[in-house]
Amino acid sequence: MTITHDTVDVLIIGAGASGAVMAWSLADTRMRILCLEQGDWMKPTDYPANGRDWEARRMTDWEIHPSRRARETDYPVNDDNSVMKVANFCGVGGGTVFWTAHFPRLHPSDFRVKSLDGVAEDWPISYWDLAPWFEQNDRFFGVAGLPGDPGVPDRNPPMPPVPLGRTGAAYARAMNRLGWHWWPSDIAIATEEYEGRAKCINLGHCTPGCAQGAKSGADITYWPAAIRAGVELRTRCRVREITTNDQGMASGVIYYDFEGNEHFQPAEVVILACNGVGTPRILLNSTSGRFPNGLANSSGLVGRNLMLHPWPQVRGYVEEEMDADRGPMTSIWSKQFYETDPSRGFLRGYTLQFARGTGPVTEAVQGAAAGAIPWGPGHHAAFRRHFAHRLVVGIACDDLPEEHNRVTLDPVLTDSHGIPAPKIDYTLSANTAAMMEHGIARATEILEATGATGITTSRTLLNSPGHLLGTCRMGTDPERSVVNPWGRSHDVKNLFIVDGSIWVTGGGVNPTSTIQALALYIADQMKQRLATLFD
Repeated sequence: MTITHDTVDVLIIGAGASGAVMAWSLADTRMRILCLEQGDWMKPTDYPANGRDWEARRMTDWEIHPSRRARETDYPVNDDNSVMKVANFCGVGGGTVFWTAHFPRLHPSDFRVKSLDGVAEDWPISYWDLAPWFEQNDRFFGVAGLPGDPGVPDRNPPMPPVPLGRTGAAYARAMNRLGWHWWPSDIAIATEEYEGRAKCINLGHCTPGCAQGAKSGADITYWPAAIRAGVELRTRCRVREITTNDQGMASGVIYYDFEGNEHFQPAEVVILACNGVGTPRILLNSTSGRFPNGLANSSGLVGRNLMLHPWPQVRGYVEEEMDADRGPMTSIWSKQFYETDPSRGFLRGYTLQFARGTGPVTEAVQGAAAGAIPWGPGHHAAFRRHFAHRLVVGIACDDLPEEHNRVTLDPVLTDSHGIPAPKIDYTLSANTAAMMEHGIARATEILEATGATGITTSRTLLNSPGHLLGTCRMGTDPERSVVNPWGRSHDVKNLFIVDGSIWVTGGGVNPTSTIQALALYIADQMKQRLATLFD
């Protein structure tokens, strides 16, 4: 038996970075807004950072990969046919619970790749369309940084930057020796008391949830404000499909509650905010006589053009003691190799991100796996030489869209409610491979300039960010895109998509800042068009 609810004006699927923004922004319309989230509200007291076993839990129940983590609120992902493994999190706040809070923006050139470099497609909007929303989001979300960076357009973070620490200073000296650009990173972590949140106390346990609340997340910023404004949020609600009526409009969704009961939630407007894997999964599972290949998929592009940001890392060890895991993960970045230089042998570029070290358990486990910290008589001496002496440079590679990189529905694997799991097919292009090798070589030069030895490259950490982009891209041509320039489906006039799936190109940066600015932009466009929203 299906439980049917009263119709809402706006139904948002997903309570992560973009869903929270939409809920908060649309709340001032006084419409009845409901958000369905298949995960839970997270309790800061449950975060691994509260216990001494926090590193062990990062490898088990707080793993970044859903198929390994296997919480009852997760869904499995078949990424066997992908060189990168998918990372996501189902819960209020989404990936902003799990992230390191690095907060760069796409560059203006990322929106004009076709015009500038003759590949991919241009976005139907520009960086400057999003500029005011970047600024608003920085203020509301709480971002630390230093104005004046010559490598990016002007911005005004409301808090001072994270201190460089010993590790950041070592990187900075090396970059100065090489004559390459560097600057303190923008990071969504409170470096001073901000909007009722205490400043970061440098515990370093950023990724598996910030128990203190210094790390910004959609669950502690946008959601409390949206709920105070009257938005309803239901958790443990797993959406199976979006339904349509005889006119081809979205009529609502079918979902399962935490007890397995089936519900129908009717809505006037449906907004998808489930990331670049979860959103195409729902659309492809929403089939009907009118939409036999999935909802909003007349172009055949739903699920295609997946971009994941390949992310090799180069590490080495110095004699001087560094910060280890004390302090936020990233302190500085470099845009030296971000823009296209044809002499390098590839198009577009990458950001160099300079990380602090890691905790003692991770150092021991990884050192043992690499043979650098042996078990037995020499273990403790080797551990002392390595722990708090590690430097790591990450290379955030631009990942150009290719249609064969895609999300489909697995014919066998399902979640606990029988909904088909997403299947990932992803390979590295020749352009990306060349970019990676260039970045690895430059990162090696940087570590050599610090005096580091024992330098190694980790290509197996390609899976570390799990940024999920591009599978329902925006554009003006319905045959070459899934949504229009303000997020509305070309095929279904009351269906909107606001997450990273609508990206046209991936850039060489972490995406959350741009995802949220884009959601604010789409919400504003919707509010300006309320009287003619479906025309």
